[in-house]
Amino acid sequence: MVQDAERTTDNTTSGATDASNGELPDPGMDRIREVARGVWADPLWTLPNLLSVVRLAGVPLFLWLLLGPQSDLLALLVLVVSGITDWLDGKLARWLNQYSRIGELLDPAADRLYIVATLAAFVLRDVIPWWAAVALVGRDIVLTLCLPVLRWHGYEPPDVHYLGKAATFCLMYAFPLLLLVQEDFIGADVVRPIAYAFTCWGGALYLWAGILYLGQVIAAVRQART
Repeated sequence: MVQDAERTTDNTTSGATDASNGELPDPGMDRIREVARGVWADPLWTLPNLLSVVRLAGVPLFLWLLLGPQSDLLALLVLVVSGITDWLDGKLARWLNQYSRIGELLDPAADRLYIVATLAAFVLRDVIPWWAAVALVGRDIVLTLCLPVLRWHGYEPPDVHYLGKAATFCLMYAFPLLLLVQEDFIGADVVRPIAYAFTCWGGALYLWAGILYLGQVIAAVRQART
């Protein structure tokens, strides 16, 4: 009830300010400001958030290892550590009851940055074709641009679809395997088709899940307008 009262006061103040300028209050901007205030109101320095920051800090190191010395095994180790911290921060958030909105934003942001960094390195090293990377990155750009549109119309981001989870799962297996087969070792000929299979399945599911998310956004905006 206190939060509702504060929001009402903020909206009233905002409306009065707009009215004094001869403009009507904008409910879309009010919703975006409210979400921004909610993000910073949560505790920032929690153990799960710290692990998410460590994951983010590993992205430039991961990219440098791939493109600089091309130390694929060390880059693979960074990717494995990232996966462990990804699992651990979720567990700690539940065990310690340290949920925060900023943590919910940092976690998928780290996943997306690792995917973009890996795709960029793979294209530059001719591991995958450029059009495949453009399709996957373009999917994320489109969905990211949809988030403020949803906020503007008073909707939360859509829940993660099981296809999206399956796609991320496949890609998180595909990337380490693709890194692994860049090295000459016994069994590389067996691992290589598995790596390419995970890449194809993950990429197709990733795009299909993006289409489903976009359909949800379009339906929500249409409902808000009617």
